[in-house]
Amino acid sequence: MKISWLKHAAFKIETEDKMIIYLDPYQISKSEEKADIIICSHEHGDHFDEKSIRNLWKESTVLLGPKSISPKLQIFNGKGLEFYNTIQIGKIKIELVPAYNIKRMRPKTNETFHPKSRNWAGSVLEIEGKKIYHAGDSERIPEMKELASKGIDVAMLPCGGTYTMDIEESTDAAVDINPKIVIPMHNWDVELEEYKKILHLKNSNIKVEILLNKELFI
Repeated sequence: MKISWLKHAAFKIETEDKMIIYLDPYQISKSEEKADIIICSHEHGDHFDEKSIRNLWKESTVLLGPKSISPKLQIFNGKGLEFYNTIQIGKIKIELVPAYNIKRMRPKTNETFHPKSRNWAGSVLEIEGKKIYHAGDSERIPEMKELASKGIDVAMLPCGGTYTMDIEESTDAAVDINPKIVIPMHNWDVELEEYKKILHLKNSNIKVEILLNKELFI
């Protein structure tokens, strides 16, 4: 399959049998290839971008997300999923897992940017015998250690620091998850080459792919 990082937390996956999957599409033009499946991790506009979804839409497109954002999903007749319940679409298996902040707080409030109580999500996709994890907008959370037993092939992890993990936390999360490949994302002004250097010191067996102007084939 082919994995492309579009921007921010947005990815496109094209399977061997030409299924097109988008994860958290954001600022996507009408010229982009139409979607078979779209998965949105939560309702913030840079992850649930209605214009991008419409630009990718065709009659058979399936939109998925956590059950907690069902009112948003229903705009497109989408389906809300409970955590850890697997859904299969064709040959693709999809499972949603928790994503939340622990310490990154909104100014002058006692609420994090992505509260655990909102039940927003990351996703685990099984495609062609490989497992891909997209963390959504998350910090390093205890549930990530459970992913190590799933045998993740590719992990897409945020590292921007303001609303999610920073590089140190993200590389620690990569060690927790122990994927074969990690793709840093949602990086704001972070220098991604630094991500590669830091993770190499912690676990040199995990390959870092920085998908700027290139694609990953696995």
